[in-house]
Amino acid sequence: QVQLVESGGGLVQAGGSLRLSCTASGRTFSGYVMGWFRQAPGKEREFVARVTWSGANAGYADSVKGRFTTSIDNAKNTVYLQMNNLKPADTAVYYCVAGTSSIVVATTPNYWGQGTQVTVSS
Repeated sequence: QVQLVESGGGLVQAGGSLRLSCTASGRTFSGYVMGWFRQAPGKEREFVARVTWSGANAGYADSVKGRFTTSIDNAKNTVYLQMNNLKPADTAVYYCVAGTSSIVVATTPNYWGQGTQVTVSS
């Protein structure tokens, strides 16, 4: 059974930083692309970032480019999302996702985590 378990969410002031973690288990993820989505209150889920399992390639939504960085530790089967210079508009539930390609992970991921809340106060 595939599991993606996020941690690291919380409450932070605008301008602050948080690091989310996602530990993957239940299958071999080599060749998969890992990523992050978020859903703000009253809005649809939106793609945030992706990274290949090798860690060689990453991509970001324009809204977070330059502030967020995603990385991967293959030995720990763990993906990270470092979020800097956070804004109130970043408040959302953040989901870890996995997909068979960069396009899949950014549109219709194969697997989803349960989500972790990030709240940024002004």
